[in-house]
Amino acid sequence: MIKNIFTVGGWTLISRVTGFVRDIVMAAILGAGPIADAFLVAFRLPNHFRAIFAEGAFSNAFVPAYARRLEQDGQQKARDFADEIGTGLLLVQTFLLALAWIFTPQMVKLLAPGLSDDPARFDLAVTLTRITFPYLGLTAMLAMISGTLNANQRFATAAGAPVLLNVCMAGALLVAAWFPSAGHAAAWGVLISGILQVIAVDIDAEKHGFGFRFRLPKLDEPTKRFLKALGPAIIGAGGVQLALFADTMIATFLPAGSLSALYYADRINQLPIGVVAIAIGIVLLPEMSRRLAANDEAGAAASQGRAIELSLLIAVPFVAAAIAIPDLIMRALFMRGAFTPADAIAAAATLAAYATGLVPFMLMRSFTAPFLARGNTATPVKAALTAVFVNILLKIVLTGPLAQVGLALATAAGAWLNLILLIWAAHRLRFERPAVSTNHLAFFAMIGTVLGLAFYAGQYFAASYVGLSHFREEILLLILLAGGTILYAALIVIFLGRDWLRSLLRDAATASGVKSTDGGRI
Repeated sequence: MIKNIFTVGGWTLISRVTGFVRDIVMAAILGAGPIADAFLVAFRLPNHFRAIFAEGAFSNAFVPAYARRLEQDGQQKARDFADEIGTGLLLVQTFLLALAWIFTPQMVKLLAPGLSDDPARFDLAVTLTRITFPYLGLTAMLAMISGTLNANQRFATAAGAPVLLNVCMAGALLVAAWFPSAGHAAAWGVLISGILQVIAVDIDAEKHGFGFRFRLPKLDEPTKRFLKALGPAIIGAGGVQLALFADTMIATFLPAGSLSALYYADRINQLPIGVVAIAIGIVLLPEMSRRLAANDEAGAAASQGRAIELSLLIAVPFVAAAIAIPDLIMRALFMRGAFTPADAIAAAATLAAYATGLVPFMLMRSFTAPFLARGNTATPVKAALTAVFVNILLKIVLTGPLAQVGLALATAAGAWLNLILLIWAAHRLRFERPAVSTNHLAFFAMIGTVLGLAFYAGQYFAASYVGLSHFREEILLLILLAGGTILYAALIVIFLGRDWLRSLLRDAATASGVKSTDGGRI
């Protein structure tokens, strides 16, 4: 399992690196003004719906169902099932696209009401949304084909496909002079990337004998079971996206640039989530589904435990840096071209707020997987909806005094509540306890605190020795990251031990019974 996580994580890391290149280009060309806000509305709307109807809800219901069909009935039955579900998905997405094109102004007015006071920005957002919205249908098909690849232990192409989004957007922005505006260039880059991503994963699936074919759906027992799981998953994903919709809606009433501050801060915050947490979720769900289908409860708990500790290993240094040195991070990465020092300050405060919820976001998929693998989509939905309700209430309360920083803090609080509810529900349902040492959890908290203090003090110490007029912020950040990496590695070895680290990084196929140095199974 760990090997597959690193395959997915490696490609996702490449995606995130190219994503930063894209964001640097976008910050320099679009900046954080009205055109950037209009594009981000157009980019967020199909992505919100994608998370509800495609990658989020659909994947959570489809992957366990497909994995069960593959395990119990063989490759051909599983392929027929995927083709039927894929055809139904394509028909639904085509209908949604037609509605979205017809009612785009009303949709933008509903979901970004603050833009109505600025006709130019509103009209641009409508135009750009019509360009980007087909990306929803394309990513829905991408999710279905990627799910079949993942369930067949093929992770690389699906994990690498998002790189195309970054390449296409950056490329389009670099030739923005050919388009009516930089916002138009970015929007067309999004659409072109969706087409290329679907082609890439379907070629891989076709090569290995399970490419997509049109097949009219049948309402047989496996399909009914899938739809039964899909309904609550859509409600749950819709609830989570409702909180993100609230971010967009409220931010459109804030001064110009607030949406951009949220976007750039979230991009940094999403780096470890995208590289590791999503990779873990992609690999852990079919892994636990197979183990539970074979009644291997202990093996499923061992896989979950490894996923949790790997998530923490990656999350801790990101949290420490984002809380201790957010200003330096934003200045070094984005402060150039149209992205001003004031934009960097606003984004930095937002990043620190987001970082307070990074740990639960990193762990969420590891704690959701045991429910989904058992076909229980209702419990995660209840937890998510409760957290969303609290999240939105906090957004309303905190946005007045804190602007977009309040939105980020509310998001973090909702993530913590969601995680706590999932842990409580798993205990109540008597799931096998994930194989994680409580001593390790305390060590991670202590190591993170020490590392954060070192980053905070180190930025002032290093600044006195770097007197360059060009690339000063970038060099300061590199020095701190290099020093922090060495310190973090030393602290991990001292407090957790080399044996633990080696064990964690071994393939979970041979690790379900490995013992940690303090006697806890990991």
